[in-house]
Amino acid sequence: MLKAYINEAMEIEKAGLKVEFKKSPEPIPEELQKKFAEMPALKIAFESLTPGRQRAYILYFSGAKQSKTCEARIEKYIQRILDGKGLHD
Repeated sequence: MLKAYINEAMEIEKAGLKVEFKKSPEPIPEELQKKFAEMPALKIAFESLTPGRQRAYILYFSGAKQSKTCEARIEKYIQRILDGKGLHD
């Protein structure tokens, strides 16, 4: 079964097919956008994270039911974002 997967991957590579990734499937929460406006360094650090780390933060921040909770979550993780670390690193 593994050989079949490898052969299939080789055929796809030979055909030159590419996977198109979505740029930003989840919208950035409004509270995070406000924080980006206040702290341009935070925006730069956030954009330098890998797409998976960005997505994890966005999902975590937007999962809050109240705006106050979202803001608290953002405040808690600012230093980790500035350090280039993911949500669970």
